[in-house]
Amino acid sequence: MRAPSGTCTCRRVFLLVVSLQVLLVAPWQGETTAARALNFTRQDFPTDFVFGAGTSAYQYEGATDEDGRSPSIWDTFTHAGRMPDKSTGDLGADGYHKYKEDVKLMSDTGLEAYRFSISWSRLIPRGRGPINPKGLEYYNNLINELVKRGIEIHVTLYHLDFPQILEDEYHGWLSPRVVEDFAAYTDVCFREFGDRVKHWTTMDEPNVISIAAYDSGAFPPCRCSAPFGINCTVGNSTVEPYVVAHNSILAHAAAAKLYRDKYQATQKGVVGMNVYSFWNYPFSNSPADLAATQRSLDFMIGWIVNPLVYGDYPEVMKLIVGSRLPKFTRQQSEMICGSADFIGINHYASVYVSDRSNSVDSGPRDYNADLAATFRFSRSDPPTGQFIPFNMPSDPQGLQYMLEYLHNAYANIPVYIQENGKPPPTEVSPAFL
Repeated sequence: MRAPSGTCTCRRVFLLVVSLQVLLVAPWQGETTAARALNFTRQDFPTDFVFGAGTSAYQYEGATDEDGRSPSIWDTFTHAGRMPDKSTGDLGADGYHKYKEDVKLMSDTGLEAYRFSISWSRLIPRGRGPINPKGLEYYNNLINELVKRGIEIHVTLYHLDFPQILEDEYHGWLSPRVVEDFAAYTDVCFREFGDRVKHWTTMDEPNVISIAAYDSGAFPPCRCSAPFGINCTVGNSTVEPYVVAHNSILAHAAAAKLYRDKYQATQKGVVGMNVYSFWNYPFSNSPADLAATQRSLDFMIGWIVNPLVYGDYPEVMKLIVGSRLPKFTRQQSEMICGSADFIGINHYASVYVSDRSNSVDSGPRDYNADLAATFRFSRSDPPTGQFIPFNMPSDPQGLQYMLEYLHNAYANIPVYIQENGKPPPTEVSPAFL
């Protein structure tokens, strides 16, 4: 991929490995059972290599109706019984009450960094305006506990749990109004926590949520249109995923500009954005499959990263999506270009990509029809678009290829590995809560 004129370049690459499995093993100061089996220790890694773990607010905190927190769209979704197992985040891992115990366990484990997200609806229950003192107190206490234990702090400002009150007011990420509200929310976070937090990620996986929530309708706010989505009652799968991603990029850039203009000189932190990242192997060496593989990388990674580095969407997306893809104004392009100090990636698996451009119907199109590719985890698998987290095979080589691709395609922008690993397919005992 060639950069257009005026490309904003970055400085270095730094890798943060984040695996939830890290919390399940013995301290890194010595050899663990798993490490002995693989014949490696902490000393086999560079001293500046950071091992960490991560959580998200809705999955971790619980206390969804305590101390002034207002509902998020995930509360609405789970309380309507939309989860297959009817679970909710009402308890989560009870981190709101047990954060001190958890941080001690992190320290005892030898954890070097911790990534967590802030609940917008806990900190600012009405979405804008007054700060919730109890929410502010909780995050200050958590951050102070991490500082006391010497654990490097990485904060995600938005991890899918949009305030329901703003969703009801203007349909959330579909409205350009979200840019101003998101920037105001992040201003509070930078001001209140930035003296101790030096690593900020504005959003988690905007490429996934745009599809899962606004094309298939599988995630809240469950918007989609036939024939693409699941039980669609409202939405437009042909347009809305692109609008949501567009507003997400603009909101990130507004927050990044605010941080750089107002806080970065004194707080000396960095601001980046996260994307979900399957590595893509061509199913065959046919020209069609090779083209589909690059197209898939452009649609999944380039959709978000290309604007952040080069100021605009990939050319192939503009060609295929056409007028359904929003356009950045010149001023917006200048604001988003170079707006990320780093890119965070979530990588759990790789896929084999085959072309299906000749089989795409001439009727309504959504993101998947535009992409025109099929995916599978191995060449012997049937093509699928359903990726079940517990069944995804890990692919360390694919992770390496993804890092190399980002390095070469996107002007050597720094990369943090923010999620990686494989969760155990077993039930968690209530004793752990």
